[in-house]
Formats: sequence, C-alpha cells, structure tokens
Amino acid sequence: MAMTEPLERHLLIVDDDDRIRDLLKQYLRRAGFRVTAAPGGGQARRLIETLDFDLAVFDVMMPGEDGFSLTRWLREQKAPAGQTPVLMLTARGEAEARIEGLRIGADDYLGKPFEPEELLLRIEAILRRAQARPVVNNGPLSLGRCRFDSDRGELSEDGTAIRLTEAEVALLRRLARTPHEPVDRLELARETVDPSGRAVDVQVTRLRRKIETDPKTPRYLQTVRGVGYLLAPD
Repeated sequence: MAMTEPLERHLLIVDDDDRIRDLLKQYLRRAGFRVTAAPGGGQARRLIETLDFDLAVFDVMMPGEDGFSLTRWLREQKAPAGQTPVLMLTARGEAEARIEGLRIGADDYLGKPFEPEELLLRIEAILRRAQARPVVNNGPLSLGRCRFDSDRGELSEDGTAIRLTEAEVALLRRLARTPHEPVDRLELARETVDPSGRAVDVQVTRLRRKIETDPKTPRYLQTVRGVGYLLAPD
C-alpha cells in the first residue's frame, strides 16, 4: 500500500504479546515507518525519555502498567514528548473502555482483532492531524487583555491576577497545550467527577466571564459544535 506521508516517521509500539508486537513491527516497517517496540510500560517510559516519537501505539491490557496508566503519564510530560499522539489497541470493545481512552488523552482507539490496513490508515490520519497542529508556544498566551501562564497556572488581566479554581487551571492548561485545535469534551471531562462533560461546560462558562469581553460571543474560548472547545490566543 502506498504511503501518503513522508517515510521514516518513528513509531513506538507497546504490547506485551510478543507475536502481535513482532507482526506490527514487520508490517509497519514495510509500510515505511521506523519502529521501536517495548513489551511493557517500564521500558516504554525509558524509551520516551530518551527518543523522539511521532506516534505511540499502546495496548491497554498489559500486566503491570496498563495502556491507560501509560497514556496518563505521557500526557503529564513536557512538550514535545507529552504531545505525542497515541493510538490505543485493546480486546476490550466496550464503549466505556473507548471513552476512558479518549478521556485520558488518546487520539484514537482500535479494538482487537483488527485489519492491519485499518491500523495503518488510522495511524496516517492521526499523523496528518498532528502535522497540521500549530506550534505550541511555551510562553504565556495572550488572550486580549488577559494573559495565561500555563507553567504557573496563572491568569491575569492588565497585570492583575484573576483567581482560578484548580479545575479551571487544569482546563486552560489542556486547551493551551494545543491552541487553535479542538479538544473533545470527554477528554476535558477526565479532570472532573462528571464524565458526561456537563461540569466542563460550567467551567467554560465561568472562564468566559473572566476572559472574554463579551462572554456570549466568545473570541478566545470557542465552542466547536459536536466536538468540544478550543483556545484561540492572539
């Protein structure tokens, strides 16, 4: 199958099943990727800390650290490692498992058994989206008269600090990690006790009152219908 993306993108495959791991390595290498594999979370963490990857494929059901825990850890890392796209593989086909994976920061989810061609197409699609993402500004973001410092978790207006709750800080930090890119409500909801996302909607409403000149017509904290929200700094 002809590749539409540049060759030698570096993938990390993490699966405790030797047979599946070897098959994925062979198939993806034939498709033009550079592939590094690990049998579990411990080795995967060491690889992520020392090498750069364009995308990671995590199996969910692994002994020791599972794919959910590994994804949570990855998303806590600083850029660029923390922004590495993640595709999750699992034999668990329940909607709850899929939602959990997306909620904690996975980019896509594929249940086992799967067709290798579908895996390849999903990887290509994720990489195209990742390539289109704007470069993240690690400094404070300008939001009109407001500025948000993600490292400090501080919002200010004309130099005056604006009080934020811990949930509001977490929400802004996640949106600030990928500015101008929509983030799914279910992913944002992972920081709340309400998996439906309604608590996120309440937090967004409160933040708009603090950031926007006209909260009813938001310029910086925008709604993306059918998806979630995005932060659009100056």
